[in-house]
Amino acid sequence: MADEAGDVRAQVANARAEDVGRGVARVGAAVLQSLGLQEGQPIEIIGKRHTTALAIALGQEDEGLSIIRLDGLQRVNAGVGSGDHVEIRKAEVRPATRVVLAPAQKNLRLQGSGEALRRTFYRRPLVSGDVISTSVPSRFARDQVPEELRQMFSLPAYGLQEIRLVVVSTQPTRGIVQVTAETEVELRPLYEEPKEVRRADVTYDDIGGLGTTVDQVREMVELPLRHPELFQRLGIDPPKGVLLYGPPGTGKTLLARAVANETEAQFFHIAGPEIMGSQYGESEQRLRQIFSEAQRNAPAIIFIDEIDSIAPKREEVRGEVERRIVAQLLTLMDGLEPRQNIVVIGATNRRDAIDEALRRPGRFDREIIIGVPDEPGRREVLTIHTRGMPLGDNVDLDEIARTTYGFVGADLSALAREAAMDALRRVLPQINLKEGIPPEILETLQVCREDFLNALKRVQPSALREIMIQVPNVTWDDIGGLGEVQTKLREGVELPLRNPEAFRRIGIRPAKGFLLFGPPGTGKTLLAKAVAREAQANFVATKSSDLLSKWYGESEQQVSRLFARARQVAPTVIFIDEIDSLAPVRGGGLGEPAVTERVVNTILAEMDGLEELQGVVVMAATNRPNLVDPALLRPGRFDELVYVPVPTIAGRRHILGIHTRAMPLAEDVDLDALAERTTRFTGADLEDLTRRAGLMALRENLASERVTQGHFDAALHETRASVTPEMEQDYETMLRTLKQEGPQRQPIGFVPLRQAAE
Repeated sequence: MADEAGDVRAQVANARAEDVGRGVARVGAAVLQSLGLQEGQPIEIIGKRHTTALAIALGQEDEGLSIIRLDGLQRVNAGVGSGDHVEIRKAEVRPATRVVLAPAQKNLRLQGSGEALRRTFYRRPLVSGDVISTSVPSRFARDQVPEELRQMFSLPAYGLQEIRLVVVSTQPTRGIVQVTAETEVELRPLYEEPKEVRRADVTYDDIGGLGTTVDQVREMVELPLRHPELFQRLGIDPPKGVLLYGPPGTGKTLLARAVANETEAQFFHIAGPEIMGSQYGESEQRLRQIFSEAQRNAPAIIFIDEIDSIAPKREEVRGEVERRIVAQLLTLMDGLEPRQNIVVIGATNRRDAIDEALRRPGRFDREIIIGVPDEPGRREVLTIHTRGMPLGDNVDLDEIARTTYGFVGADLSALAREAAMDALRRVLPQINLKEGIPPEILETLQVCREDFLNALKRVQPSALREIMIQVPNVTWDDIGGLGEVQTKLREGVELPLRNPEAFRRIGIRPAKGFLLFGPPGTGKTLLAKAVAREAQANFVATKSSDLLSKWYGESEQQVSRLFARARQVAPTVIFIDEIDSLAPVRGGGLGEPAVTERVVNTILAEMDGLEELQGVVVMAATNRPNLVDPALLRPGRFDELVYVPVPTIAGRRHILGIHTRAMPLAEDVDLDALAERTTRFTGADLEDLTRRAGLMALRENLASERVTQGHFDAALHETRASVTPEMEQDYETMLRTLKQEGPQRQPIGFVPLRQAAE
């Protein structure tokens, strides 16, 4: 909408992730036309302050809307928030003869050349007092660079990091200036206090992967602080408090700081140890001081980090100080007047440890979960952390986002940092640190795909650091002789984890659990690892010794914690080996404490209880399925009983081919004949046969380069089949029993052992 002076009025919206820090503002095509501008030309943005940006067109999804997309720094520079209105006009730009820049953060000391900064901000419009970023510039600025600077221009000024700078002064001193090839750019090493008090350290652009959570927090916090008249008009009290809870590292503290910055509210941070005093009543007095100071400086946000440490459940703590602090906090939150423009934000990863008196409307009005980001969320977070990073052409952030399942924001930040350190290690041999870093080496610095792959080996999901987690390296190509079993597991595990929407569309639930049983050495654990790898899921392997404890009640707690962690970092495959020792038939034990009976009850409740296993599949393996508690073997718990048989002749030939893949075989080696001679051999037996044949070759001649048929014949005399005729009879009896107990529960992959041996 244009006014009489030719200015256009538009509503502020958040910028796209790819535009953040690049000095561009997206406006509608109608706005560009009414102002007589083309894409890439500067505009003046007028809010509480004047700032500038390069104008580019809105995307197709926004066309027709009267909005302007600004990043967090531009909103701070204009003195507006998301949802406010600004005026836009064509900018009158003059070439700058001199620009003075300084760090925008107090704890930062910079050393750099004006040449690198002139290259980064070439043709960029600036206003004195603005905060700007050294992110890789937009293509509209890049297109105007002289040919001799074009190659270097695509690099950020500070190698592997995005730096925020404040424009201390410009010449000419007033209005909008533009950096040219003749502009003298000076960088001052230390932070300088700006003439106007503004915050620009954390904005909504620095938060990714939270989806609609940011909108919920803005609705509960930003709206009451910025527009209290709306609540007065409706005749309701604005919310007093919001509780953010979720795993560590998901961005709870960062979100609270961003809200405070975007609302221009005073931010008061409370940490547990800070308010604890040695004198009687001193802790409560410090708490009262913070609340009274917030009331004097309203609008204000009081942020209580790790609130469970200062407000635990009063009936469970022994110390009198904690009880008094909880009571004082309750009184202070009740004493907040509805229209004082103060909001209390609490953050914790132990929501159930907080005193329940705090968790009611009028104190903490809403509890918002800050969860582990999904794949699109991880892509957003990676975009933020690589914003100032010179990425190589082979870096695919979508691929990294797919493989970092279970990673929270802090983990992805560590991943980007480790990848950057790997890139630095490559150039360190060429640098003499005493003489400084030559500019030509800085310009060749790039973070490649291999750097991220190496970093992935060192960075693990923080939510699963306490339990054994691995990303398996076993694929379907490493497993032979189990074709039908593989097909069933791919349909039952891989398909629902990778395509859950297909099951929702058909209206069925995926299987919750798979019990793999069969003779020892047939490949049950390998199957579980391959399923997790192919489904791109976290693989949590556990055994009975990890979960059973001598302390009363701790075993059940360990099982519950295992399932809770798996839910947090879904998709996850939980693999319990030798489950017959962990969940035997109940009622057979004598005396107390009957640990395994309570563990069985806990597993039953976790698999089929009130909390759904979303994105979590339980796989278990056993040689004795008749010893497992029958309640676990019904649909809804272990939906599928998967029989892993002794391989057939064709299966044994396939397994021998896998194990001799890297072995130099002589021409006389006949794997087909070996497969016929190895009746009742399991996969483990065939691997042992191959290993022994290789040892025979080395025993004969340490310099041997070939393994012959004679070596395999000698190895056959030293090895034997694990499965005996008696074991055959036992498993056939077990299979008949399972078949008789439930006609529809015939195990998958059932082939009588005598038939398999033929």
